[in-house]
Amino acid sequence: MQKVLSRRGPRRTSRPPGRRDTRRPAPPRVRPQAPPHPAEHFTDLLLLVLTGHRPAVWFARHTRGHAFEDLLWLLAHRPLARTGPRARVHDIGHYEPDSGVYEVFARITVGPRLHALAFRLTRAEDLRWRCTAVDLDGRTPRETEAP
Repeated sequence: MQKVLSRRGPRRTSRPPGRRDTRRPAPPRVRPQAPPHPAEHFTDLLLLVLTGHRPAVWFARHTRGHAFEDLLWLLAHRPLARTGPRARVHDIGHYEPDSGVYEVFARITVGPRLHALAFRLTRAEDLRWRCTAVDLDGRTPRETEAP
């Protein structure tokens, strides 16, 4: 009796059934990302508040001292535009005058305009960073108000 084969013929593979080829390259490993520097993180948070994408109260737990009052004043007098071109971080820099303290400056672009954002971060006793001063475009709110 003659054996009948399918039209395709016998199954042809380069490996026996059930074998897993271990010589194939492993999928690339994704390295865990380092957490962002506090200066970068707080710049993003402040930008969300200053453009109106988040309420000021959302940032209150990250402040200490006059920083929240400064932020409220900035929102009332000099907010960044929420409509039109999106505000973007152009450049960030920081200076460490003392251990646990950063003075941060950032250049923010909104369309063709360039804004200067400056703030101070202090590490609290609970090891969390707190914003202690905020300034936008060169004049702090306390300088513009008469006592």
